[in-house]
Amino acid sequence: MNINGINRRNKSAKEQQGASGHEDTRIPRLTDDLDQTLDQIDNELGHSPDLKIRQVKIGGESPFQAAAIHLNGLVNKETVDEFVIGSLLGITDEMLKENISATNDLKEFVLNRALEIGQAQLQEEWNEVLLAILSGKTVILIEGYDSAIVCETEGGEARSVSEPSTQLVVRGPKDSFVESVATNISLIRRRIKSSKLRLEHLKIGKVTHTDVALMYIKDNADEKLVEEVRNRLQQINVDAIMESGYIEELIQDKTFTPFPTINNSERPDVAATNLLEGRVVIIIDGTPFVLILPAVFTLFFQSASDYAQRFDITILMRLVRYISFIVLILGPSVYIALTTYHYEMIPTTLLINLLSQRENVPFPAFVEALLMEGAFEIIREAGVRMPRAVGQTVSVVGALILGQAVVEAGIITPVMVIVVALTGIASFAIPAYNMAISGRIIRFGFLVLAGMFGFYGITLGLIVLLAHMNSLRSFGVPYLSPIVPISSHGQKDAFLRLPLWALRTERVSTTKRQEGISEGKKISTGHEQNVSPKILEKSTGAEHPKKGAQDEE
Repeated sequence: MNINGINRRNKSAKEQQGASGHEDTRIPRLTDDLDQTLDQIDNELGHSPDLKIRQVKIGGESPFQAAAIHLNGLVNKETVDEFVIGSLLGITDEMLKENISATNDLKEFVLNRALEIGQAQLQEEWNEVLLAILSGKTVILIEGYDSAIVCETEGGEARSVSEPSTQLVVRGPKDSFVESVATNISLIRRRIKSSKLRLEHLKIGKVTHTDVALMYIKDNADEKLVEEVRNRLQQINVDAIMESGYIEELIQDKTFTPFPTINNSERPDVAATNLLEGRVVIIIDGTPFVLILPAVFTLFFQSASDYAQRFDITILMRLVRYISFIVLILGPSVYIALTTYHYEMIPTTLLINLLSQRENVPFPAFVEALLMEGAFEIIREAGVRMPRAVGQTVSVVGALILGQAVVEAGIITPVMVIVVALTGIASFAIPAYNMAISGRIIRFGFLVLAGMFGFYGITLGLIVLLAHMNSLRSFGVPYLSPIVPISSHGQKDAFLRLPLWALRTERVSTTKRQEGISEGKKISTGHEQNVSPKILEKSTGAEHPKKGAQDEE
């Protein structure tokens, strides 16, 4: 048997195919010259020192040249040495004579019979081979063949599963997501052992080629919702995706709003629960925080421990969270309105105490609040940046010393220190950090309104705030559902949580999309660009009349 003759026939057939014009020459492809391909890969990667090329000879009498290529640090070295290189070195002349014929060439034999690795496939496109090497795979090239064998050998150093750092619970699972997409997917699959759990893979980022996974449960998630999420992800056009916050900002319905319309979590149990409720989960490589959508206002006040505790305890804790949010956004502004414009609403004894404290203070209540709130935000931000060993101590001691010093200096009244401290503590009672930040932003707006118009300004601000929240949509789902529109089923697990036997196992109504329009965006590198909105088809199947014209543009 003449193996070289087989190679020549395969080569000439492909040359004839290229000459006939049937092959797509627009896509760069590999060549059958091994040395030329290796030089091209080495030059493309800038002669990187972590690029490892292991050349071997297949067979003994008339050996074939082959090479295994990978990047050190991205692969599992034991897998490469034992199951890739070891398999190539273990090929003998007897194995070649028994298995290679005119219809079964060398690369097919190596792929289907010789390699002892679990996952491997043929690849002919140059860009895909290069991306495989950069993704931690091992590529096998054989002299005389213009296709490569790509082996799944990803590995290297990775952080192990540990306890969550931001979403702690007293009772509940203690594992959290990590920076590996494969590990995060496995953490969800361990909890949902269903054949209806769907997984889709995408690569986003022209430079980073970040792995992104889309997960949902068939028949639970709305098909139009899944299609809308998939389309928005495919429209992302940026150089790099380094964190889930990049994707969150690029696919959200409305940019200019203080409220988050996409939830995030580092807890696998939270992601699994939301999947069962009909939501979609997006997992991004390189970050332990997954995106959960659609998200409504009440979702940000639910904790993972709500379903591990008795329902009466959960009801109390949820009421505390909602009250804390009201204190967060209205606490300082109500104090300013009372002490500046509405003295008659304060009891006489308390009013006399407040006026006596303000006797030697040179600033009005509005300026006091701005100074204290600004100082508190500086201390909070500094505490995040400080070393963990001293950060908490410095933050607490700094706040106490600063509060005592400004009171003794006659710059701030003691009551204002109490109000600002209570407001800061209330922000930590909200389970979702992004919702707490939203409350902190809104608080300054109410401070200005209270300082200018008193309770009239606060009332006007509340009307505008509620109208804005009612206008928000999260992938077609009203942001205030199940409050607006009202849903009797959704009320069972919104502000309160009824006993588990009273909750139905069907998906919650807050994940159902309304008929209407959900705006989409396409982001270009370096700047934001509005493109054709994603029109959510109504139940009749009719589309918005302007959609076709916008798509053509």
